[in-house]
Amino acid sequence: MRQDRRVVIWAFAMLLVAISTVSAQPARAQVIDPFYAGNYAIVFQGPIPSVPSRHGGITFKSGDPNTLLVCGAAESGSGAIYSLGVTRDADGHINGFAGDAVQVATAANCDGGLAYGPTDVLFYSRWPSNELGQIKPGSTITDKVIDLAPLGVENAHSALNLVPQGFPGEGNLKMVTWDGGQWNDATLVPDGTGTFDLATVTQIPDSRVTGGPEGILCVPTTSPLFGTPSVLIMAWSAGTVDAYEVDANGDPVVSTRKLFMSAPSSDLPEGVAQDPISGDLLFGTFPGPDVIIVSGFQLATPGARAGPR
Repeated sequence: MRQDRRVVIWAFAMLLVAISTVSAQPARAQVIDPFYAGNYAIVFQGPIPSVPSRHGGITFKSGDPNTLLVCGAAESGSGAIYSLGVTRDADGHINGFAGDAVQVATAANCDGGLAYGPTDVLFYSRWPSNELGQIKPGSTITDKVIDLAPLGVENAHSALNLVPQGFPGEGNLKMVTWDGGQWNDATLVPDGTGTFDLATVTQIPDSRVTGGPEGILCVPTTSPLFGTPSVLIMAWSAGTVDAYEVDANGDPVVSTRKLFMSAPSSDLPEGVAQDPISGDLLFGTFPGPDVIIVSGFQLATPGARAGPR
């Protein structure tokens, strides 16, 4: 039986936490790097109600900025996508959750990637099976699974993002692997059944990222200190969130890596999403049950607010 290295790494990290607690050392919390701290701040941290632990990808429901989708029981056969509402303060920032989460679709082995593609098909990463899952709008099951190994994707695919309009490489699907950090650029083509095939999958050797990546987000260039198109990578193994500038195809330039945020071993960064109302970033954690919200990010169009369609 293949050893689950992520569980081993997490178990070792928990042992270190236990030792530090016995030694009466202060617990380490999330810390924004000083370079960014003047513009960004952690404004909320708390558990996501009734979503099974080991959270994976996170995103907002298409057309409904007040509903969050989260992968629960990540990396297991019982993985599923859960839906729950969010509450907001007077300025539109999320300050809590409304009610309990409800399972909306089965998603075995769901991991750090969860994002909408064309025609509102929900794409998600499947680890350790090295697959790409797709869920049609309104479906309660995974409607399509693509085996990525024959397409050159290393074992195993862990996170993804669809490049937004106006960003270098717009429309392409970016996929990364844990823990080797192989970066893949793919294009989509309709398969005639409401889901998509991968027309091309290209490995980008110069864009291999470090730290055990488990989440990808394209940062709007309207955000302070991100005037150059950049991505944030959730480096789960390293316990960091790292910023990379990207090239003309939207692929990270590894020499530009810069620490954005560090995290304690109890709340390692996993999925990531941008709030379509406030612009804040939401970082999921694995194995911890929390979501961490960081303010200061801007939407792609300053002042614009997303709303129900």
